Amino acid sequence: MTIDPKRLTALAVDLNGRRIGVMNRLPGDKQFFAFGQEYIDDPARPTLSLSYKSRTGGLVTSVKQVHRRVPPFFSNLLPEGHLRTYLAEQAGVNPEREFFLLAALGADLPGAVTVAPLAGGGDEGEPSDAGGRGSRDRSRAALRFSLAGVQLKFSAVMESSGGLTIPAQGIGGSWIVKLPSTRFAAVSENEFVMLELARAIGIAVPRIRLVPVSSIQGLPEDAASLSGNALTVERFDRGPGGQRIHMEDFAQVFGVFPEGKYKSVSYANITRVLWAETGQQGTFEFVKRLVFSVLIGNADMHLKNWSLLYPETNAPVLSPAYDFVATLPYIRNDKLALTFGVSRSMEGVTVDQIRRFTDTAGLPTTPVLRIVHETAEATAAAWRKLEHQSLLPADVLKVVNRQIVGAAARTLKEFS
Repeated sequence: MTIDPKRLTALAVDLNGRRIGVMNRLPGDKQFFAFGQEYIDDPARPTLSLSYKSRTGGLVTSVKQVHRRVPPFFSNLLPEGHLRTYLAEQAGVNPEREFFLLAALGADLPGAVTVAPLAGGGDEGEPSDAGGRGSRDRSRAALRFSLAGVQLKFSAVMESSGGLTIPAQGIGGSWIVKLPSTRFAAVSENEFVMLELARAIGIAVPRIRLVPVSSIQGLPEDAASLSGNALTVERFDRGPGGQRIHMEDFAQVFGVFPEGKYKSVSYANITRVLWAETGQQGTFEFVKRLVFSVLIGNADMHLKNWSLLYPETNAPVLSPAYDFVATLPYIRNDKLALTFGVSRSMEGVTVDQIRRFTDTAGLPTTPVLRIVHETAEATAAAWRKLEHQSLLPADVLKVVNRQIVGAAARTLKEFS
């Protein structure tokens, strides 16, 4: 069944299966989100996003209309770039019309939010918009691949035999399949190696596997034709039996649209939020991961690559680490995605840099200095012993090895 886009004017927004508000579409292609009164009045309400938390700890309920887009929290649930175009084509919607894309993909978004056409706000089913007739089958096809991000990712289930299958309708997959890049060599292997290195020094990372693309069942024809390995990552926003665990990334926390993930905010700003919301444990773990990113030459740790989980509905914790990729083999002389103590250098971490960082973030300096030294020491030692190095092509390995050995040595010398 198709939908007349003129009739689809409201989307129900649920969190952990509970109705919390409505996304409304107004004339002039304007959208706004409004919380339901029951949710507003509930003092124990589950947190949707820290971006809706006032300075006094209350709920921000003021309505701000957005033209053509949906509000930033919801916009960040949607995929970006080529993946957005691909999914929009599958669903039969215009990729620039986020209201309709959200309606099409809303059954399997990151975290515990689900979105669906609201009864009385348009026909039940999936939308069609701007030059296309959607069908229920096309919308279901898009749901297979509805995870946020740029790289082509598929939601999959792990079979008892150890193989991977893309669900027929894409809902309920507990693993993410990240396909190999057609532009950069061995990105899947690179991320696998860096995540295993992180695991070796005590950073929490999800379960991962490298699998040949040819062994994955249910991929669309164009994706199945890719050669090489895919990286499979167990979803940490799904629990036993497909239970949804709410999460948000830091673009959502700061209320910025996805294209702002490299702008305006520094790592010190993230740290301030973590200190207030997760205390010392989450904050110091973040510092460790940040130093690790410098040491491996990972320049892409932008706002969307740091996330909070809400296992207890309104008490956030830092999520497991993800998207650790050594980017220097592909983009030489690259710089950190955000400012780290007024520096974006990846040559190593300096004492002056840390003092500036802790001053801005409001952190005690001495324990942070200790974390930097311990992380550099542990990373260098774990890298020397890491068996997975052989997965990297020689040219990639050469750059990664030079970065880790050099950056760790410079950091340790600085902090000796």
